[in-house]
Amino acid sequence: MDKNLIQRTISGIVYIAVIILCTTPFGAQLLDHISPGLVKQQYLYYGLITFLLLVGTWECIKIMKFGDGYEKWIVLPIVLLIFYMFSKRFFHHDFYFNFRLSEILALALIVIAVVTLFKFTSELYFDSGKLIFTVIYVALPFSFALGLPKYSSYDSGFSLEVIFLFILIWSSDTFAYLVGKFFGKHKMAPKISPKKTWEGYAGGVVLTLVLSYFVEIYQPQLRGNWMIVGFLIAAFAPLGDLVESQLKRTFAVKDSGNIIPGHGGVLDRLDSFLICVPVVYLYFILEKFI
Repeated sequence: MDKNLIQRTISGIVYIAVIILCTTPFGAQLLDHISPGLVKQQYLYYGLITFLLLVGTWECIKIMKFGDGYEKWIVLPIVLLIFYMFSKRFFHHDFYFNFRLSEILALALIVIAVVTLFKFTSELYFDSGKLIFTVIYVALPFSFALGLPKYSSYDSGFSLEVIFLFILIWSSDTFAYLVGKFFGKHKMAPKISPKKTWEGYAGGVVLTLVLSYFVEIYQPQLRGNWMIVGFLIAAFAPLGDLVESQLKRTFAVKDSGNIIPGHGGVLDRLDSFLICVPVVYLYFILEKFI
C-alpha cells in the first residue's frame, strides 16, 4: 500500500477525532474516566480554537512572506488582542446574537479582505497590507467561532452547532468532489483551482441540503434552521477553498504548512471553515429579526 496514503489516512483519522472530542461532550466524558470533572467541554473547545488560531496565524505569516519591518512582529499581538476580546464574551456567556455594530463591521472587513485578495492583489505586497489581511483572515473567523456553541456554567451541557458545521463542510467538499469528478465539465475557476467545476458545486449544494434536512429533523435543539445553514455552508465553502488557493497562488506557496501530515497545514484544512463561520454567525444574528 502507498505510504503516503497510509500517512494521509492516519493523520486524517487523528484530525477528525480531535475535532469530535473538542466540539462534542465526548471529550469531557472521556476525560471523566481519568478524573471526574477534570476538564469541562467548553475548555476543550476553547483550547482547540486557540491552537488553530495560533498555528493559522503563523502559517499566514509564512505564506505572505513578511519583510523585516515591525509589521511582522505585531501581527500575533493584534490577533491575540482581538481573540481576547471575544474570549471574554465566551466565558461570560455574552454571545446572544443581538445586533452589534462592531460585529457587522468586522464581518464587512472579511468581505473587503476577500475582495482585496482577488481584485487588488498588489495591496498585499506591502507589509502593512499583509498585516491587515492576516488579522482579518485569521483572527476574526476563529474569534466568531467562539460564539457558535452554547454551554452552561452550571452543568456539562454543550451545544453541537460546531461539529455539525464541520460535518456539513466535509460533506459539501466530498459531494462536490465526487459529482465534479464524474460529471464535471464546466470549470469554476480554472486559474485558481482547476479541479473545481460548476457541476460539482451544484452537486455539493443539493446533496448537502439533503443531509441538512436530516440534521434539522433529528437535532431540533440546534440554533437556527439547519436547512438554511446547510445551504449557506454548501454555497460558501467552495469560496473558502478558492480564497486560500488564491492566497497561496499569489505568494507561490504549495501548502500552508505540514502540521497534518499528508494534508498540509491548518489553513489548508480549515479554508472553508474560515469563510463559513462568519456567514453562519451572521445568519444567527439576522435570524433574530425574522
